[in-house]
Amino acid sequence: GALLVSERIDREELCGALSPCSLSFEIVVENPLELYSGTVEIQDINDNDPVFPSSQARLEISESVPAGARFPLESAQDPDVGINSLQTYQLSSNPNFVLDVQTRVDGSKYAELVLEKELDREEQRELNLVLTALDGGSPPRSAHVQIHIDVVDANDNVPVFNQSTYKASVRENTPSGTLVTRISAYDLDDGPNGDIVYSFSSHTPAKVRELFALDSATGELRVKGQLDYEETKLYEIYLQAKDKGAVPGVAHCKVLVEVVDVNDNAPEVTVTSVYSPVPEDAAPGTVVALLSVTDLDSHDNGQDSYDVYVLENNMPGIPILNVSATDPDLGQNAHLSYTLLHGDPTVGHLFSINRENGTLYLLTSLDHEDQVEFSMMVQVQDGGFPPLATNVSVSVYVTDLNDNAPTVLYPHPNSTAAYTDVVAPGTPAGHMVTKVVAVDADAGYNAWISYTLLQATDPSLFSVGLHSGEIFTARQLREDDAPQHTLVILLKDHGEPVLSTSATVSISVAEMVKEVLTDLTDVAPASDPRKHVTFYLILAVILVSAAFFITMLSVGIFKCYKWRQSKELFNSSRSTTYRTPGPFHHIDAVRGGFMPPNFYHQVYLTTDSRQSDLLCKKPFTSSPLGSRQSTIRNGEPGLYHQIVGTASRLPTPAE
Repeated sequence: GALLVSERIDREELCGALSPCSLSFEIVVENPLELYSGTVEIQDINDNDPVFPSSQARLEISESVPAGARFPLESAQDPDVGINSLQTYQLSSNPNFVLDVQTRVDGSKYAELVLEKELDREEQRELNLVLTALDGGSPPRSAHVQIHIDVVDANDNVPVFNQSTYKASVRENTPSGTLVTRISAYDLDDGPNGDIVYSFSSHTPAKVRELFALDSATGELRVKGQLDYEETKLYEIYLQAKDKGAVPGVAHCKVLVEVVDVNDNAPEVTVTSVYSPVPEDAAPGTVVALLSVTDLDSHDNGQDSYDVYVLENNMPGIPILNVSATDPDLGQNAHLSYTLLHGDPTVGHLFSINRENGTLYLLTSLDHEDQVEFSMMVQVQDGGFPPLATNVSVSVYVTDLNDNAPTVLYPHPNSTAAYTDVVAPGTPAGHMVTKVVAVDADAGYNAWISYTLLQATDPSLFSVGLHSGEIFTARQLREDDAPQHTLVILLKDHGEPVLSTSATVSISVAEMVKEVLTDLTDVAPASDPRKHVTFYLILAVILVSAAFFITMLSVGIFKCYKWRQSKELFNSSRSTTYRTPGPFHHIDAVRGGFMPPNFYHQVYLTTDSRQSDLLCKKPFTSSPLGSRQSTIRNGEPGLYHQIVGTASRLPTPAE
């Protein structure tokens, strides 16, 4: 009756993933004939390795993917069951990803890659990881798969010029096609994100576009039209480099093109007749005409006006121009003296000229932000008799230096009030939350401001516009995001050297403004108890002064009242007869509780109570009609004196 194994048993072949695995059979016993049923349970042993579908896996992940992103991986299979089945996964060490092992409803395991640190294609273009699957046997069996990750480029780098300002000079009347300069920018991105296209900035005047041409691929700036020094001496051209990304990055630069003068203008002589015809007996030296000579060219090509360019913040006392003139006369008649004519009162305080040699000095430091241009006249006079003189105009232009950092207007940096912007939970990416507003007192390229996110509570949540200062959500807000965020925005101009400042923006994630106000109460700065000391001191002085005034006034009134009372008592004591009262005022007697309720009186006094008699009524009876009341001339002495004593304390009608 022994039951034997006739061939090798493979549990996985017989039952697959079914557990427990059992085989049923029947046994027939003879003499006597009986039928028995039996069951054999096939127990699993760890005789199978986990198996991945393939030996390699390849993923493409953009460098713009934020931290926390998940990437499912193909699962390994292990035909064993129970503890011998697949139990866990392991990932090779790396700085960017961690492994999260999850359990399905049926108890099987699967793994997900979780991005812990954002990728940067400019630092590392690809990653190679090893994923290991382990079962629970002793010793455990394992399987491996190679994971190759290609970091896909994102347009996260803007073009950068190799210099912010280019300078070039070109002679006027230069033929079309002449190379002026070549600008160059680079972009660290790859593909279209790193391809650069050069163009004029949007605010470049149409006149500049007519005179100059820019190659969009090479960045070569060439002459296109006819340059004329007499029309414009200096061109300030703003150019930009833009990549070909979906959201292109833009960089800006400035090109200063100085037009060199060519002597292409002949002098023009204007004759103004003063005395014509000239009498034959005109005295020697009589002025008969005035000559005016002008030349549109510059410097030696044609000097009678002067344009001087001076950098702001100059050193006081420096010479800026030498006005020179000649006189063909001899001796004293050729001795020249120079005088500065003060058309503007401020010119005399700022400029001075040497009378002997015509050197013009700047007496103080100039500021481009205060005044850009100064105009004056220089008079040259000889020493003859009568003296002859001529005038020349001088224009001094103050050129800008980058001496002012950007100034933040919103949020105000010196305000004690907390500026908090509100954004609702669940706000999608690309939503504008607020805007940093700033100005720069400088001019031109020195006043161009760029905005970058310097510091943030969660750098992946917000982004700032490079040139607009607008703050956007970089991704959708989640429930686990912090309720309060502080952003530090760096503001830089484009001058040389670059000047910068920062602005702090507070953003609250809340459904209603009421929640924000509650949060602001928690973070509001503690009040300084010392700031109330002055208020309490002033209040104490006012209260003491008021108390003193009221006390003095009360004492005066009381003294006056006592003096008046004593005088009335003295006059009342002199009355010996009762006179019939004249016109009177009716005053209800004081019911002060000194007499029984039915012993009330009415007192009638004349306008001069000190000289009038008192008329007393009889006591009230129980009759509600008061029919028993009658006027009396006399009463009981006690009652009379009591009434007199009471009336003596009443004020007169005049009072």
